[in-house]
Amino acid sequence: MKIIAFVGLPLSGKTTAAEIAREMGIPVVVMGDVVREETKRRGLELTDENVGRVASELRKKEGMDAIAKRIIPKIRELGKNHGAVVVDGIRGIAEVERLKKEFGEDFILIAIECPLEIRFQRALKRKREDDVKTIEDLKKRDERELSWSMEEALKIADFTIENTSTLEEFREKVRALLDRLIEKVEIEVETDIHPTEDPEKVINAVKNIFPDAEIEIVDGKLKAKAKSLEKFRDLIRRQRILDTVRSEMIKNRRGREITLLLNKQVATVSKISFTDYDATLSPIIVRFRLYRVDFEKFLNYIAPKTKAGKPVGEVESLWS
Repeated sequence: MKIIAFVGLPLSGKTTAAEIAREMGIPVVVMGDVVREETKRRGLELTDENVGRVASELRKKEGMDAIAKRIIPKIRELGKNHGAVVVDGIRGIAEVERLKKEFGEDFILIAIECPLEIRFQRALKRKREDDVKTIEDLKKRDERELSWSMEEALKIADFTIENTSTLEEFREKVRALLDRLIEKVEIEVETDIHPTEDPEKVINAVKNIFPDAEIEIVDGKLKAKAKSLEKFRDLIRRQRILDTVRSEMIKNRRGREITLLLNKQVATVSKISFTDYDATLSPIIVRFRLYRVDFEKFLNYIAPKTKAGKPVGEVESLWS
């Protein structure tokens, strides 16, 4: 699961970026909502001054990463059924550090940059209840958020998007970057390594099917994650087993997850054969989780129907 967070000064385009994520089917956690909910809970009007004061008080009382800590359970809950969660509204380096500590390399920070004057014009058009009313108000809001070490967070961002042109150009930039960062399909592989087996041979068996697999072995169990489907797809075609694979995928589908049990010994010679859970040397268990592609498209990409031995209705790419 990827955690993708947007950071930027007020009105830079974070809300628009989050809306694009929602359109792409990616759940969004808005950090500002935590503060607005707390402001309402205290019986205060949702003005920029009140929201800002509550945010500062939370950080003073609970630490500069207070808001980040409060959203982590929600991120984990949403992430159970999605390949990614977008976080809208990072305000400082402490929040980045908290989320990096929690999610490691799966956390990605995207900075959105936009000049002051353009941001102010957007505030006038947006007319949100807690938005600034003058450019001086916006400068003060910038100063407040920069005081939370936002500038440090902006400097260490993994990617930066400039939002200085048209709305459509900005939307296209965000959409293209999110599409690059988030997998449509998650591939997990696992198998037991028995005392009589050579771990290197087991690793090679997995790599023969998923060459990019990142493998770890703990207490006699191999676990791996992979991204590329190309070798798996190619082997199926070389062996002319499209119909068999299609049948196995349909039979072993549970919602948006497909589980295949591959024969480990056969995989050592770069071939695919199916087995069952009680195989003598344990199967290679492969799980495909579909996040941003539907089952029919995935099925027709991996193993389309055949007629007279030739694929029918084959999907050439999951990314088009």
